[in-house]
Amino acid sequence: MNYNKKNIRDIDVAGKKILMRCDFNVPYDKKTGIITDDTRIVATIPTIRYLLDQNCAVILTSHLGRPKGEWKKENSLFSAQEHLEKLLGMPVPMTTDVLGPNTKEMAANLQPGQVMLVENLRFRKEEEKNDPDFAKELASLADIFVFDAFGCSHRAHASTAGVADYMPAVAGFLVEKELAVMGGALENPKRPLVSILGGAKVADKIGVINNLLNIADTIIIGGGMAYTFQKALGGDIGDSLLDEDRLNYARNMVAKAEEKGVKLLLPVDNKITKEFSADAEWQVVPAGEIPDGWMGMDIGPKSVELYTEALKDAGTVIWNGPMGVFEFDAFAEGTNAVAKALADLEGAITIVGGGDSASAVEKSGLADKISHISTGGGASLEFLEGLALPGVVCLNDK
Repeated sequence: MNYNKKNIRDIDVAGKKILMRCDFNVPYDKKTGIITDDTRIVATIPTIRYLLDQNCAVILTSHLGRPKGEWKKENSLFSAQEHLEKLLGMPVPMTTDVLGPNTKEMAANLQPGQVMLVENLRFRKEEEKNDPDFAKELASLADIFVFDAFGCSHRAHASTAGVADYMPAVAGFLVEKELAVMGGALENPKRPLVSILGGAKVADKIGVINNLLNIADTIIIGGGMAYTFQKALGGDIGDSLLDEDRLNYARNMVAKAEEKGVKLLLPVDNKITKEFSADAEWQVVPAGEIPDGWMGMDIGPKSVELYTEALKDAGTVIWNGPMGVFEFDAFAEGTNAVAKALADLEGAITIVGGGDSASAVEKSGLADKISHISTGGGASLEFLEGLALPGVVCLNDK
């Protein structure tokens, strides 16, 4: 995939009407409507401000949840609208329909220096189907398409890729940074390149491991997926998470890493418990020696030592997936230790993939010490797999 895409500084946007795709699909309290994590909204503000400073009229679009083409009150973007008004310090009127008479009238009347928000695009089934007529109609609202929704870039929908067939399409600052930092780490990393992979299932990371075996110097495995590797190598994992269909794959990956000279590190000990609970009693056992009736919940202290040592000389670190059940304090030590090791690195490029890894870093209070925290969950994974992302491919090349 070509990462060298035009951004809003590369073209003349002054005074133009802009259709800007954002990612306001953020967690919020279903009862109060209060947003509980505004990271993705805050990340789009620099692009919106720049466009307003250029005297643009800015039409913001997004989705929220999976309403599947039906109007659902709980999926309305009103929470994002109110939050945007606070962050921007100006009115952000929102449409009452999606590409209906209200949207078209508001877009037509929008003046330079003003901003508006279109209601949840997924209230129309044509959005996820990437319907060309819907995309063309959406494009007709404005002069230029600005894509700043990296978390949606792996989706070929009307508002992420389809509209680019009908108007100039460039990246916003958020997407520009994602491409520069993550693309640079994959194409020309400062070495050694260390990749840390966690999370529940091996199946979720197959493409990532396959790609990183050709790029990384060291791959560190943690989280629930580590138990599948332990089982594949003949260990006992008790009642721990197991991706049974991937045992052969895990064995092959260990062999392939050795063949390619990539250091593949697995836990040497684990914190285990008999019940999945925040206050469960736990003990530490060597990896592969988990008794029946017990389950692994985190990497153990010797694994923490092994992993933090492996990170000390890293030039680039890519981290996607926690080391254990970090939501429970007793089993967050492995994840927190990795976060601290990244925060302590001097002169290294440290990248944290979206989703749980980003939440863990935020929770640890070390987010400001990380070079880049991606706003993409599934998009970050597909990026690390080396897959072409439709929302990026459609943008104009430099």
